[in-house]
Amino acid sequence: MAPPLLTLRDIALTFGSTPLLKSAELSVYEGDRICLVGRNGSGKSTLLKIAAGLVEADAGERFVKPGTSWRYLHQNPDLTQFKTSEDYIRDGLVGADDGVRIPYLLDALGLTGQEDTSVMSGGESRRAALARALAPSPDILLLDEPTNHLDLPAIEWLENELSRLNSAIVLISHDRRFLENLSRKTVWMDRGTTRVLDQSFAKFEDWRDEMLEQEELDQHKLARQISREQHWVVHGVSGRRKRNVKRLKDLGSLRKQLKDHQGVQGNANVSVTEGKTSGKRVVEMKHVAKAFGEQRIVDDLSLRITRGERIGLVGPNGSGKTTLLKMMMGQMEADSGTIDLGQNLEPLIIDQKREALNPDWNLGEALTDGGGDTVIVGDASVHVQRYMKDYLFLPEQVRTPIHVLSGGERARLQLARGFRLPSNLLVLDEPTNDLDLETLDLLQEIVADYAGTVIIVSHDRDFLDRIVTRTLAFKSPGDWELFAGGYTDMVRQRGKGVQAKTVRSSKKKPNQSKPDAPAASGPKSGGKLSFKHKFRLEQLPKDMAAVEAKIASLEEKMADVEFYNRDPDGFMATTDALTTAQNELSAYEEEWLELEEMRESAK
Repeated sequence: MAPPLLTLRDIALTFGSTPLLKSAELSVYEGDRICLVGRNGSGKSTLLKIAAGLVEADAGERFVKPGTSWRYLHQNPDLTQFKTSEDYIRDGLVGADDGVRIPYLLDALGLTGQEDTSVMSGGESRRAALARALAPSPDILLLDEPTNHLDLPAIEWLENELSRLNSAIVLISHDRRFLENLSRKTVWMDRGTTRVLDQSFAKFEDWRDEMLEQEELDQHKLARQISREQHWVVHGVSGRRKRNVKRLKDLGSLRKQLKDHQGVQGNANVSVTEGKTSGKRVVEMKHVAKAFGEQRIVDDLSLRITRGERIGLVGPNGSGKTTLLKMMMGQMEADSGTIDLGQNLEPLIIDQKREALNPDWNLGEALTDGGGDTVIVGDASVHVQRYMKDYLFLPEQVRTPIHVLSGGERARLQLARGFRLPSNLLVLDEPTNDLDLETLDLLQEIVADYAGTVIIVSHDRDFLDRIVTRTLAFKSPGDWELFAGGYTDMVRQRGKGVQAKTVRSSKKKPNQSKPDAPAASGPKSGGKLSFKHKFRLEQLPKDMAAVEAKIASLEEKMADVEFYNRDPDGFMATTDALTTAQNELSAYEEEWLELEEMRESAK
């Protein structure tokens, strides 16, 4: 086997008096697809910065194979030294890098390259940083939360883009589906050390649970061994002094081993205070329309949500998901149509911007609404530090100002504030942002067991698949479609995921003489193909050939007449895989035809 491109060995790092990393290791080989997972605060981002040479460890060895190139994706990139976004991206090119991919990446990530860096939003800065990392096609890509600030179309584009690259990839993400689809090796950051699973993230959680169960069993055996040795000290000391001294020394070592063992951090103890039962009809929308100037949000939408349903809203950024949510909650009026809310509704709304958090509060004030040392949870009174513990906050954090909390801590605080109040309608606008995987697991269980109605806006495909019973999906500006099931069910039914938003102006009035513009989804006449479209036109035949080969393989497998009798579960899984592949091929063919028409029109 060829030597690794990058090696970290026995890495140790201490912040203040707290050891963050003890003996962490990481080896990156050519073509690797590694996901780095662990609790918030476990040191994932720090280890990735050490790998990138941005942070120096207190101890340990970092070795990079000579001639190896790498790029690191910053979570909070600094563009202040550059005039435009393209200047920042081109500054990341080194040596033989020619920047030929820059126009394609800008187009795919929704940037022009001429954005003024002094006024760019956090999302735009992150997309520019992603383009800067991808532009040179380096030997190693070190990506820290690359899906942050990306909508569903961009996440799925990035997933496909990374899967085609030859670069080795080390990836940190809280997006389960993204990790499952890209990773081939999993490195678990746990209590300052690393453990390696030579399989994708899809196998990680079962493996982690087995490791923790074995660890608990080992600690139990150690405690019993110590108990036996202590009994010997009291009752079995003999006249053999040397043997006694050695055995007492071993007992001291065992006690120290048990004392020094650092148990795994507990999970958040989250529960929802349920309110009274709402009416059977929760929200009913009839022929609803809404627009802001030329931007259509919804045209002629009729929708009925009943008690106990779980509704998911999916669409690209700017499609109007949050506006639609506000109309459902009666916080915004429609231009036309009617919106009726049901009886006895007690909504709990948790927004993506954490707007309900006053930055001047400290943690204790945020949970007690300004003072005191108790939190009212439903009809009960709980001490604030006891309630903080349920959400993985330390007692000494009670006076910590909100503005210094991390993104994950602010997300947990928002959940803690919301779930103390009684409710029968739970409205979650991007609830998974910044949550670690364990807290996401618990949130999914809470929502699944919630007795009331749930409406969720999310870009997290796995979260949607596990929770929602119906999906309201963006089709085109103003047009929304309702599907049974979660996100994957929606993709199977219509043959494609959420598409990027295209601009469509308001409908023309009947007396206007100008003809309507052609639909955004149809072929463009007279214009040049974008770099993104040219790239896709070149790539699509390869994608179609790969899917056709997969279909042929699956059909050959299905041709075995004994397949079902021998393995019924395998037969059903193969049938689902064949249906998915056929839908994928149809979508590719449709996309290719549209692009070919655009190319012909452009001539």
